[in-house]
Amino acid sequence: MFTVSDVPSLLQRVPDDVKGLCARLREKGKRAWIVGGCVRDLVRGIDVNDWDVATDARPEEVIRFFRHVIPTGIEHGTVTVLIKKVPYEVTTLRGETTYSDGRRPDSVHFVDDITADLARRDFTINAIAIDPNDGHLIDPFDGIGDLDRGIIRAVGDPIQRFSEDGLRQLRAARFTASLEFEIEPSTLAAIGQTLDTYRKVSPERIREEWIKAMRARRPSRAFEIMRQTSMLSITVPELLESVGCEQNRFHAYDVWGHAMACLDACEGDPALRLAALFHDVGKPRTRAFSEKTKDWTFYNHERVGAEMVAPILTRLRFSNEERERIAHLVRHHLVCYSDDWSDAAVRRWIRRIGKDRLEDLYALNRADVLGKGKDSEPDLEALAKLKTRVSAVLSSGDALTVRDLKVNGHDLMRELGMKPGRDLGAVLEHLLEQVIEEPSRNERETLLSLARAWLALPPEQRPKREQEA
Repeated sequence: MFTVSDVPSLLQRVPDDVKGLCARLREKGKRAWIVGGCVRDLVRGIDVNDWDVATDARPEEVIRFFRHVIPTGIEHGTVTVLIKKVPYEVTTLRGETTYSDGRRPDSVHFVDDITADLARRDFTINAIAIDPNDGHLIDPFDGIGDLDRGIIRAVGDPIQRFSEDGLRQLRAARFTASLEFEIEPSTLAAIGQTLDTYRKVSPERIREEWIKAMRARRPSRAFEIMRQTSMLSITVPELLESVGCEQNRFHAYDVWGHAMACLDACEGDPALRLAALFHDVGKPRTRAFSEKTKDWTFYNHERVGAEMVAPILTRLRFSNEERERIAHLVRHHLVCYSDDWSDAAVRRWIRRIGKDRLEDLYALNRADVLGKGKDSEPDLEALAKLKTRVSAVLSSGDALTVRDLKVNGHDLMRELGMKPGRDLGAVLEHLLEQVIEEPSRNERETLLSLARAWLALPPEQRPKREQEA
């Protein structure tokens, strides 16, 4: 357990520039402390990326004391001091009034007591301060003890804390994953009693907390809290359709439980793990019982899921690139490889997935298999075989996109008299299908001959692009 005697060794990890910043304030007759998450992480022995400083100096004084200062939030007492181009937030000790918008205090007033400043913070583990010059530790709410116990506890009255800022409920959930802590019972109970404040949280802030949760070892811990406290019913009610939705005999969990297991098993960046979270979101809406197999089926759940996830991600303000990537992975997450796939089928599969998405899909499929909770060896072996065959195709240099063809649109316009438009694109797609079926056809004269033959057919007889392997 951490004790006051451990502070000197802890301070050895505080950067000299942070100590110098605090020392400069002391030279000017002011006090300064490192506070919040940086102290929490110092005590836990993990790397600190952001350093926050609290001081009894007023913002205008901090601006006078340092050469390079940005008034980033001066109305709330915060300025950013740049030291060797590294930014450090310096905030004047403050108290707060009501939070009408459930996000920011209606007004703040500056105080001189560090304990009063700590009393306005969200959780005890974030309400610890240390003077990096004299090593004085200030922990009025036993945050050190809660760190040792692995507890997330609100400072003071949890209903009041959560009624002030609706993001705190979501932060509590996220900390259960990122810190692997448990929420203290009265703090947990207060979340469900303050959901009206949570409803005021902007989608952008929710998105950022979700992304942070996705970097945890087990993000499911956060999403389970969101589900249990009804936060998820406000943010993404579509996910709750999967709770209790029975699966087929190949799964040990319901759809929700499988999604949580898949999420934890998925190794990758936040966007990939979001694809894991949503990969089966379409199952409840496609679930049907088959009298033939005496089991549940979910035909086209991947297509339905992709259609569902795009507007969800739009609501949460994810970028177009993120939405496209996640929806694409949801659409194609179902990999049904077997040894009887032809080489052409493998090439079509690569074309459909896209070479730049293969590693994503491998990781998602592996997590999907592991998340079933039943014997995974046969499916993992099938994935390994597919990867081997895909690697062989990629090594061969076979054409997989229109750009790989040995003719292009200009060639077709020049040699066949075609004009820009839909037919030009259709011919190129047809030629690619021919080359995917037989790579030796990727020769200029052969392709021009195939194009002439396609154009000679009546429109209704022209072959359509094959969509699936």
